[in-house]
Amino acid sequence: MSDIVDEINRMHRETGTRQVASGQARSLLMRRTYDAEVADVWDAVTSPERIGRWFLPVSGELKVGGRYQLEGNAGGEILACEAPTLLRVSWLFGPDPGFSEVELRLAPDGEERTLFELEHVAVVPEEFWGQFGAGATGVGWDLGLVSLGRHLRGEDIDPSTWEGSPDALVGAERSARAWGEASLAAGDPADEVAAQVAATTKFYTTG
Repeated sequence: MSDIVDEINRMHRETGTRQVASGQARSLLMRRTYDAEVADVWDAVTSPERIGRWFLPVSGELKVGGRYQLEGNAGGEILACEAPTLLRVSWLFGPDPGFSEVELRLAPDGEERTLFELEHVAVVPEEFWGQFGAGATGVGWDLGLVSLGRHLRGEDIDPSTWEGSPDALVGAERSARAWGEASLAAGDPADEVAAQVAATTKFYTTG
């Protein structure tokens, strides 16, 4: 179990706010390195066949201006794609999702290593953010990026059962605390952050 805690701890996290056309948005930034070449990481996050092996099955017209759909999850438009360094998509879920975009940025970090950044910017209802904070979205991304790392190492993963596995539940608990630490670093009140961490941990570990 310590392996997944080590994986979660490798991630650098930041939270913030940003003004977009529809109002004030929340931002989550995740940064880590993978022991794989940029071309391999790029292929893993853009090839439909490989995405389905570590994340979720994806369908659609996978080119700039086209739309994609992750099975049972988010969908949207592909807004930018500059191989092998930049991918930006709208990330929409539910009947009235509002503004939400995800950007992936890749860069070489020495031989056969890749610096990986994921930034998710979204307008989030204040009551939802007040209850769960950054971990509501951040924990899911953390688990997905652990899964990506294992895929890049050649491990077999079943995405349909991964987030409910004992290993992932341990990771979710550590991730929720890590996002709480990022929120504290951003200046959020300690009592609010503690309540958000507790709510997020309960959501991901008990349903």
